[in-house]
Amino acid sequence: MFSFSLPELTFAHLQALAPFIGVGFVAQVVDGALGMAFGVITNTLLVSVIGIAPARASASVHLVETFTTAASAVSHIAQRNVDWRLFARLVLPGMLGGIVGAYLLANIDGSVARPFVMAYLVGIGIYLLWRAWRMDHGAEHKPAKVIAPLGLVGGFLDAAGGGGWGPVVTSNLLVQGTEPRRTIGTVNTAEFFLTSTISLTFIATLGLQAFTIAAVGLIIGGLLAAPIGALLVRRIPAKRLLTMVGIVLVATSVFSLWKALA
Repeated sequence: MFSFSLPELTFAHLQALAPFIGVGFVAQVVDGALGMAFGVITNTLLVSVIGIAPARASASVHLVETFTTAASAVSHIAQRNVDWRLFARLVLPGMLGGIVGAYLLANIDGSVARPFVMAYLVGIGIYLLWRAWRMDHGAEHKPAKVIAPLGLVGGFLDAAGGGGWGPVVTSNLLVQGTEPRRTIGTVNTAEFFLTSTISLTFIATLGLQAFTIAAVGLIIGGLLAAPIGALLVRRIPAKRLLTMVGIVLVATSVFSLWKALA
């Protein structure tokens, strides 16, 4: 007879996981409500604070996001935050860009363009703040025209830079005049398919050893927070959402630009 027993979960294990659970929770609340920042927050922690190599950190973050974005997608669908036509035009180019970005990060240094991308996102964030300031509460929204190329670039930068799908895709769709609530919900839902694809690509190129134990804590925190973000994005007015997106985009992009140039 074969016997099987689960490893004992000690207080030391819980103590080690607690900071990552907290970071995962906060990052997912922000990401679920604003459509960005989970990858930036968690990837910065793993690389800058813990000292994990960029490829391994990106692999870990995308493994975590496979779980958190699944929960977030279900929550946004339940809150009717998803534009399915936009989703259909966004998801496949995003997955293709993610495959290419993950492969390049695993084999070459893809960080050369990161400062330029971050500087661009700072400019986009400032423009969104200006638009929010000028926006009337009854302002009409319009469908986006540039979608597939945006998904391709967003997926590539997300994999190659350890985060970027939300900042690149959400912000550029909002610049085109789309409705903030449905844009954020759609981008978050499409992100599940992107992160799943990127994780599989990292496994194929780096192996399972690419993933770190910190991922467990981030997954727990992210799963707990996913329903909260979807509920917030449904309740917050469009002008306030746009302002919050602009502030988070400028703050995270300036920080990432500083880290890239330091």
